[in-house]
Amino acid sequence: MKREKPEIRIDKKEFYRTLTKLALPIALQSLMLAAVAAGDALMLGKVAQDEMTAVSLATQIQFVQNMFLGAVTAAGAILGAQYWGKGDKHTLEDLFNMTLRFCGILSVLFFLACELIPGALMHIFTHDAPLIAIGSSYLRIAGWSYLLTGISQCYLTMMKVSDHVRPGALISSFCVILNIILNAVFIFGLLGAPRMQAAGAALATTISRLIELALCIAVSSGASYIRPAFNRFLNLPKQLKADFFRQCLPLMGGSLCWGIGFTSYTAIMGHMGSDAAAANSVAAVARDLICCMCNGIGSAAGIMVGNELGAGRLDTGKAYGIKLKNISYVIGFLSTALVLAVTPAVLRMVILTDQAHEYLTWMMVIMSFYMIGRCVNTVTINGVLDGGGDTLFDMYSLIVCMWLIAIPLALVGAFVLHWSPLAVYACTCLDEVGKIPWVMMRFRKYKWVQDLTR
Repeated sequence: MKREKPEIRIDKKEFYRTLTKLALPIALQSLMLAAVAAGDALMLGKVAQDEMTAVSLATQIQFVQNMFLGAVTAAGAILGAQYWGKGDKHTLEDLFNMTLRFCGILSVLFFLACELIPGALMHIFTHDAPLIAIGSSYLRIAGWSYLLTGISQCYLTMMKVSDHVRPGALISSFCVILNIILNAVFIFGLLGAPRMQAAGAALATTISRLIELALCIAVSSGASYIRPAFNRFLNLPKQLKADFFRQCLPLMGGSLCWGIGFTSYTAIMGHMGSDAAAANSVAAVARDLICCMCNGIGSAAGIMVGNELGAGRLDTGKAYGIKLKNISYVIGFLSTALVLAVTPAVLRMVILTDQAHEYLTWMMVIMSFYMIGRCVNTVTINGVLDGGGDTLFDMYSLIVCMWLIAIPLALVGAFVLHWSPLAVYACTCLDEVGKIPWVMMRFRKYKWVQDLTR
């Protein structure tokens, strides 16, 4: 593979200092969020396999919500990083207003769905009546946390793009640790609390989200922080709104393609039996934990490239993008090795049937190859390309690789050809690895090297 040479020499010491300053807190934040799912799986796995599986399926609703919220906050982050590089705080306040409005509407819609039709939502993922009952009770409580998540994510996004990534990461990390502690209290009935099992995990999440939002508002009251400008909350600049939607709509399309696609994978595996669903649930938790570093570098890549492009230093932004793309391959191969290394420990941590145990073993092996594509694409597409405003490509690649190849193969394999769950799981991992050549072709066109500010 031909390796690009940056057109200008970059200060490597400054580059790695900035990358570390941004990526490590974001990776920690991602790790802490994944740790909640891991904590739920481990603790509920000690209660019963059905409790663990039902909650894993129910949390797919939040996963879909996060796809919508992620598109809105990502659009705010793309423009915010460039306007922060330009030094325009007034426009950042308008962006904050915009993200709050849209995230607030989305949060209310998901809250109402969880409260009014939880059983119908669970039917999407399984026909198993006990799993539907457990999942429905979880969603009725967890729905309150979904009401708060959108607002706190807007605050955390603005902290991230305005050189306050560390306080945001500390808030998230503290609340995740609190969530895990409360999980143990309510799931197992410790310290005099009732033994609530799956419902206890939902209550722990809701309390943690409430505290997270309160901390975000309190910390953002500091003089150097970007805050919503409520005096012009309903009066948003038309040109900025147009720029926002120009970034947000492709991101929304890409997020929905990816989020609903991943949810489809979970639903397909959920209909292949409780053993396959349980193994897939544990594999998903392990995947999310190991992806934390590439998530951190991907987010840092978007901020670093966006800051340089917004400041008018297009050559430096391009050089940063090339360097970050090369780093993504290193992270990918390290993640592959890590998946294989932790597989024995993962197998010992949960109580599964013998069949589910065998499925999980081979799912981890299959996942190890998937990690290369996941890391390269996260940093290159969601970091570098999005940082320069090239947001349409992600949607195109997902439509082709996920929706026209991986999902149809998995559906046919599961319900027509009746393949084994492992073969179907392998189909769900095809899209990330298969699109790497296409991603590299797009990267080398350098359409992402552009200043989006006005």
